[in-house]
Amino acid sequence: MAEMEEKIKNYRTAPFDARFPNTNQTRNCFQNYLDFHRCNKALTEKGQDASPCQWYQRVYKSLCPMSWVGKWDEQIEAGNFPGKI
Repeated sequence: MAEMEEKIKNYRTAPFDARFPNTNQTRNCFQNYLDFHRCNKALTEKGQDASPCQWYQRVYKSLCPMSWVGKWDEQIEAGNFPGKI
């Protein structure tokens, strides 16, 4: 676990993801945002530490415009977010 935490600390930007080989990283941004919230929800419901989910958060914060993230956060709070979390 300590090794994973060390890797998370050292990453400054999103690494290459073979699922998204194109220059346009919009889908990558959205997928990492969803993955963060899914991971966080799953681990929290099991009563486990959600710190491994920080990887996804770091990646989407690196890729996504903060205006999008703010809008998505508002949609989650309002209950009308289009993604499946």
